[in-house]
Amino acid sequence: MRILVMAHNHPDLHPGGTEIFAHDLFHAYKRAGHDALFVAATNGVHREQRPGTSFQTIGASGDEVVLWAGHFDRFYMSQTDSYGTIQDFARLLADYKPHVLHLHHLLLAGAELPFLARRMLPDAEIVLTLHDYYPICHRDGLMLRNGTNERCSHASPSACHSCFPDIGADRFLLRSQNLKTLLRAVDRFIAPSEFLRARYIDWGLPADKIVVLHNARPKVLPAPTLIDRGRTTFGFFGNLNPYKGVPVLLEAAKHLRSQGFDFELRLNGGALYQDEAFTATVERLAGELQGTLVRLGPYSRERLPALMAAVHWVVVPSIWWENAPLVIQEAFQHHRPVIASGIGGMAEMVKDGVNGLHVQPNDPFDLARVMRRAIEETGLHKQLVKGITGKRDIDQCAREHLDMFGARLSLRNVVTEEVA
Repeated sequence: MRILVMAHNHPDLHPGGTEIFAHDLFHAYKRAGHDALFVAATNGVHREQRPGTSFQTIGASGDEVVLWAGHFDRFYMSQTDSYGTIQDFARLLADYKPHVLHLHHLLLAGAELPFLARRMLPDAEIVLTLHDYYPICHRDGLMLRNGTNERCSHASPSACHSCFPDIGADRFLLRSQNLKTLLRAVDRFIAPSEFLRARYIDWGLPADKIVVLHNARPKVLPAPTLIDRGRTTFGFFGNLNPYKGVPVLLEAAKHLRSQGFDFELRLNGGALYQDEAFTATVERLAGELQGTLVRLGPYSRERLPALMAAVHWVVVPSIWWENAPLVIQEAFQHHRPVIASGIGGMAEMVKDGVNGLHVQPNDPFDLARVMRRAIEETGLHKQLVKGITGKRDIDQCAREHLDMFGARLSLRNVVTEEVA
């Protein structure tokens, strides 16, 4: 099969979870013997525009390219450069003629892309993996209310208008209907969690078109067991931002230390593109945790095993409905139990009392309580490590995708022959 994989950025430019997973899956498709092309949409934040074409090369393999898509309407998720970006991508589709177009996001490329691909490639399989809630929620797909960060369970024109008073309810209705219309061109949606699948069914996508396939990571050699130094060590991994619960974690650590507990908190990750209020809060709390907090900054994937080797527990205190955080899979690969907010896809991946522990989201006192339990309860860590089972790797994940593509393409070809 020829498979065109597309994400809303390249992990070399922006190492987010969606970009990393899409890129890993692309390589797994190639290892399985298929012809694959990786296209990463980007904008001026990550790479400057170059005259003459919307496409730029990245890497040395020749099968990874960047599509510069800086003209993008974030409200309607629409690619507005009809005579540049869209036409250039149309020519790429015409030249490459993929059997499968596997999309991992509509940001930058535009929600029109599946519709364009269906018109140009009537026999191709068009698949969209739903990694978050961008089509549902205009607030960067977070499903958090403006001002309060209260979690939303569903969207409606009136509820969305209450979050964005300057945008009329009629425009939110138009946004929703337009996106649903364009997404009719998608043959199959993939959800990495049951929770996310339910949110999209509630929004209006057909239930029979959404299949759950869990994400996976490339195989790694597990990090060694941390030698007992008489001090429990907790680790945070990922981008530092308010929605990942970083201030909640720091407040919890501050509360726990005030109770006289001796432990270490290792903060792995950088605070890219964050506002001054957030960074000031982090700096203030970090200053109050000297001797307890170790700040290690951004890290490469190659360094992850060594960073995991330095912690007993991985903490994922996100306050939004996370879908399938890669860090949880990475922690399990290295036999580290996870303390996570018991909501969204996190609650599916981390089974409370089996391979990790749940905490109430956005509650530093409950997080401190659970961290205290991790410190005090003898045998708990070993018990939860034993509960970490069933770790799939990215090649198995790719085979599951390829089996689905192959079955549906065979069915499509049979139907086409019968019609002919």
